[in-house]
Formats: sequence, C-alpha cells, structure tokens
Amino acid sequence: MAHQPRVIGIDPGSSATGWAIVTAEGNRYHLHDFGVIRPKGNDRPARLADLAKRIAKVIEEYEPDHAAVETPFTGRNPRSTVVLAEARGVLLSVLGSAEIGVTDYTPAEVKKSIVGHGRAEKAQVAFMVSRLLGLRKAPPHDAADAMAIALTHIHHRPRQGL
Repeated sequence: MAHQPRVIGIDPGSSATGWAIVTAEGNRYHLHDFGVIRPKGNDRPARLADLAKRIAKVIEEYEPDHAAVETPFTGRNPRSTVVLAEARGVLLSVLGSAEIGVTDYTPAEVKKSIVGHGRAEKAQVAFMVSRLLGLRKAPPHDAADAMAIALTHIHHRPRQGL
C-alpha cells in the first residue's frame, strides 16, 4: 500500500494550540492523534519555548509530510494579535526547522471547506469534524479546529500536490 501523506493541522493560540494528525485514503479520513498544547512557564519566553518543544515532539513522533496552519484572526485588541503572532511564529519556525511545507488557511476557508459556509459556529465545525472522522464525541474546540484545518488541506490536495 502506498504511503498516505500525513497532514498536521495546527490551530495556533496564545494560551492553547490545537493540533491533529490526519491522513486520507480516497474519500476516507483517518485521525492518528490530536491534542491541545497549553504552554507552561512563568513568562512569555518560557511559554513560547515550551510550545516549541512540545510541538517539536509531536512532529518527531508522527513525521507529518505537510502542515496546514490557520492564519490569525485579527481582532480589535492589538496586544492579543501580537501574542498570537508570536505563538504562530514559533510554530512556523519549528515546522521550518523540520523542513515541512506549510500552507495557510483563513478561518473562513476552513469553515467553508468543512461546513459549507464561512460563517459557521465552532460547534458546527466540531460536529462536522466528528462526522467526517467517525468520532463518537466532539473533541475540544482547539483540537476540532486543528482537525478541520488538516481536512481542509486534504480537500485542497490536488492544488497542494498531496
């Protein structure tokens, strides 16, 4: 059987980063694992270093072929935007060090791909991800978003060279 490309979907967050490892065979999807990283540390540099170490362990364990990362939603709070950008930068650095190609998706692209419209609620995304992956219960929102990001990448695979 041919190697099925592994996609790591990542939903970057300043306090929680969701990740999921997904493959596809035809129109069937397989969830290998998922999780939510809540970085630990006394200050921002320590939390960013913890995030880097923990996502590097996931990458080392699962050896994904591709990465799909959600682009940040820029809200009204500039400080939150900067903190999120720092976390995203750390994630991109780890992926770059592992020589894994990264494709970015906006939240609206992910919602449209999974639910059918770009203004879907988080609960709708979690429900559809559960259905697509055959999960018995909805995963935590951060992990569900990461699964949705990975599935979006797989849906776009003819354009992404998967």
